[in-house]
This record gives sequence, structure tokens and C-alpha cells, in this order.
Amino acid sequence: MSMYPSHFAEPVIQKDSQAASRNELAHIPIKAATNDSSDSIFFGVLQNKLVKYITKKGNRSLANELLTETFEIIKRTQIERYNLSKSDREKIIIDAEKLLINAIENSRPLLQLSAIKRGGVKYQVPIPLTEKKSYFLAMKWLLDAAREKDRKVKLPEKLAWEILDAACGQGRVIKKKDDLHRQCESNRAYAHYRWS
Repeated sequence: MSMYPSHFAEPVIQKDSQAASRNELAHIPIKAATNDSSDSIFFGVLQNKLVKYITKKGNRSLANELLTETFEIIKRTQIERYNLSKSDREKIIIDAEKLLINAIENSRPLLQLSAIKRGGVKYQVPIPLTEKKSYFLAMKWLLDAAREKDRKVKLPEKLAWEILDAACGQGRVIKKKDDLHRQCESNRAYAHYRWS
């Protein structure tokens, strides 16, 4: 892997900040942009990570297609709901990316149980999660819940339903998060073992 010297500037991906920085970086060498960085309307950090988690055996283009198909199914479902409902049209979110973000935010755990051995006994101690780990667990749980469903239904459809359920605050993933938080609450008496 090549390393850039410290005097190389970071690449500017957003078009808005590109025009402003063009004058400043006239003669400064710039690092190459990574393959997954983009300024398209479909790019997002969470979508990019979810594509990486969906990817199996290095087939990233297939994972991209699956996520795009999932978004299409979500959008069709939400438009159907929008057209059928007469009174609650303002509450229905049609944007699939916003629904994905809501689903991930709703299913993010705050605590996790960790086995710590003290005096020959293993205690399940609740430990707060880092932001990165909580996002990882939320996306992993969404994918696992989708993959556990009926094998006759394709992954995009199953994942779309899991995302819609999690965005509404219900479904398997939310239940799993609530169960984990309930276990952490019941084991909070052992929380002091974290520091000893």
C-alpha cells in the first residue's frame, strides 16, 4: 500500500466545497480519492457501509444492486401507503434513504453485555457501546433478521420489510435491541466490575 507524504492535501469530494478550495490548493499535490467516495445523490456513509455488510465473496456490484432494489421496494410500498391513506399523508415518509437512517437509528443499541471473570465467577456486565460498534450491530441485526426469514422470498424484499418495520419502531430488530437493554438493566448490579 502506498503512503502519501504529509504535505499532500486530502481530496475534496463535495462539489460545493470544491469551488472554494480550488484557489487555495493551486500548487499543492492532492491524494487520490478512494473508490467508494462519490458526490452522487445516492451516496451516503450508512448506505456505503450497508453495501459492504451485504457483500459476500467480494461481489460488491451484486450487493449494490440488492440495496438499490431494496430502496425501490421501500419507495413503492410507501407510495402505495401514501395513495391509500387520506388523512395521515404528512406522516408517511417516501424517501428510502431517510427510512433507512431512521431504521438504523431506532435499532442502535446503547449497551452490551460483556463476560468478566471475578473471583472464579463470570458476571455479565453491561458496558456502553461506541458509536461505530452500535451502528455496526444495528445494520448486522437488520441483515440477519432479513436473512432468517423465508428462503422463497428474495433478500431485497425481506430487507425492505425489516427496514420499514424498524423505521416504525417495531419488528424483530427492535425487539432484539429491547431484550438486550432489558438484560443490561437486570445486570446493572454488576456494573462496578467493569472498573475493578
